[in-house]
Amino acid sequence: MLQHPEHKYRRFPTIDLPDRRWPSRTIIEAPVWLSTDLRDGNQALFEPMNSERKLHLFDELVRLGFKEIEVGFPAASRTDFDMVRRLIDEQRVPSDVTPMVMTQLREDLIEETVRSVAGARRVIVHLYNAIAPVWRRVVFGLSVDEVEQLVAHHVRFLREKVSEYPQTEWVLQYSPETFCMAELDVSLRICNAAIRCWDAGPSRSIIINLPTTVEVATPNVFADQVEWMSQRLERREHVVLSVHPHNDRGTGVACAEQALLAGAQRVEGCLFGNGERSGNLDLVTLALNLYTQGIHPGLDFSDIAAVARVAEQSTALPIHPRHPYVGDLVFTAFSGSHQDAIAKGFAAQSADDFWAVPYLPIDPRDLGRTYDSIVRVNSQSGKGGIAFLLCRDHGVKLPRRMQIEFSTIVQKLTDASETELSSEEVGELFVSTYLAPARAGGELAYINHRLQDAPGRQSVEIEVKLLDGTRRWLKGTGDDFIDAAVSALGIPLRIDSFEECSRNSDDDSVLAVVEGNWHGVVGSRFGAGRHPNAVVALIQAVLSVAARFSRITGHLPGDDESISVLHTE
Repeated sequence: MLQHPEHKYRRFPTIDLPDRRWPSRTIIEAPVWLSTDLRDGNQALFEPMNSERKLHLFDELVRLGFKEIEVGFPAASRTDFDMVRRLIDEQRVPSDVTPMVMTQLREDLIEETVRSVAGARRVIVHLYNAIAPVWRRVVFGLSVDEVEQLVAHHVRFLREKVSEYPQTEWVLQYSPETFCMAELDVSLRICNAAIRCWDAGPSRSIIINLPTTVEVATPNVFADQVEWMSQRLERREHVVLSVHPHNDRGTGVACAEQALLAGAQRVEGCLFGNGERSGNLDLVTLALNLYTQGIHPGLDFSDIAAVARVAEQSTALPIHPRHPYVGDLVFTAFSGSHQDAIAKGFAAQSADDFWAVPYLPIDPRDLGRTYDSIVRVNSQSGKGGIAFLLCRDHGVKLPRRMQIEFSTIVQKLTDASETELSSEEVGELFVSTYLAPARAGGELAYINHRLQDAPGRQSVEIEVKLLDGTRRWLKGTGDDFIDAAVSALGIPLRIDSFEECSRNSDDDSVLAVVEGNWHGVVGSRFGAGRHPNAVVALIQAVLSVAARFSRITGHLPGDDESISVLHTE
């Protein structure tokens, strides 16, 4: 039983701000976004990203539209230093994107940090130190005067060092770490010292970044702190006021939203809230919250599932199925009353009217999701029952998203026949939906294949038999045999994920599953293959999903004259 907390935990005091204005304001535009996935998010991983994974995620952040990206802590990590240099030396940073590098207040670290980004067009150097009473007293043993002198000295030192590289536009970001637990007059004094020592002005940009390093109070208290600072910072017109919320109390997004009302112009966080302890601000959730209020965030989340897959692959962290906007189940209703309301909402929704479908705060199609699994007559136990029968009776273990897709297919059949499907019929439906398209008699019947390695690439030749009886050898190349197989088909197909789901103990065959997207078609589809050879099973799965999309688009693989057809029989 929880003990009474009255004598153990201190209630954080409210702020004396009788003229507070933020409660009556409305957010009318998106903030400046900074992704710290590659630094704050990376340091929170059990196994930090290597350079290739970081570069892949950097490219994805650029594609999404981030204009400021914290790329690492180069003075503390050789991996980060080398990655930052690679970004600059290989000119991988677009001209409209500014990298940010972080360092503590130490001269040797500052020198190494400046060296890591020398030659870049524009750089933000992020200096930080903890200023709250517990840190001053217990961790560092410094007075407020000494903390102020520490900040002033190192800001001047940074200014001196960057003057050696006039070809680069240098921006200072100063963060009073533990700001949310510090006295406001102390925070103001130290931030103003940084502003003066940097000599912030029209040609010397500065960012003052106020973090909720550890959440200790309700979001309204943080908003009061931000508004208090915003009203009192020196040279305010030359200061970009930023916030960096964490999520220890589960209110990181709320803190960011209320901080924007209080005068913040910029936010820092990670995709899907990755970060220390309970995470950082979830940038996707905040951006799409703004989107539902009619404010375009300036970030492209029109294919949210693809963004999620990149984040999962880069961080090795799964995204919860109930995660706002992106979770596999957030647009799936199992309650009968919810289903009824949603169905009526779709029937009443006009294409030229505001979105107003019950239980759906956003149109799933705006995020590249489909309506297929939203309204389902079967309950969750029905979906679970289908998965159970496939596993128990047919040796088929499906990924969660594929379970959702297949349960929708089962429901359509039961609605049409008005009968209950037996376990055998469920198995037959799975075969006809996913396995049959790449088997004899299917649209793209697999016959044979040949793999050939090339320097850094792989080539595959696939023999297929089409419905008209013709047999073709198709050839493609790619980074791996999956990419090569897609290349061979000559269609606008993208494979987002693939896996070996189960092995049949009777014939030792592998069940392979792929999830694909077709350019111009909303939503993903799944394909499957089963064969004792895992490579064959995966090629069959690619052919399966290609055939399923072909039914929608009418574009059969092999129609495109630009693909390499070795011969036709």
